[in-house]
Amino acid sequence: MNIDKSTGPFFIQSYQKQTQVAKVAKTKPVQNEDQLQISLQAKEMFEKKAMDPARQEKIKQLKAQIEAGDYSVSAEQVANKVHDFWFKK
Repeated sequence: MNIDKSTGPFFIQSYQKQTQVAKVAKTKPVQNEDQLQISLQAKEMFEKKAMDPARQEKIKQLKAQIEAGDYSVSAEQVANKVHDFWFKK
C-alpha cells in the first residue's frame, strides 16, 4: 500500500478551512418602547376632579383626620359598600 504524503495535508487544511467559519456579530433585536396615550376625555375628567372645590375640601379634611390619628373606618360601612359593588350593580 502506497500513501501519498503530498496530498494528505491539503485535505486536512481544506477541512479546517471549512470548520473555521467567520463569527457573525450578534445584534440585539429592535425593541419597541412602551407608549402611553391618554384620551382627551380622560384628561378633561382629571382636570374636573382636580378643580372641584367640594372634593378638595373633603380630601383636606380626611388628610387632617389621618394626620391627627382621628380617622376611623366603620367595618359595617365597608362591608355594605363591597356588597353593593358586587351585588347591586
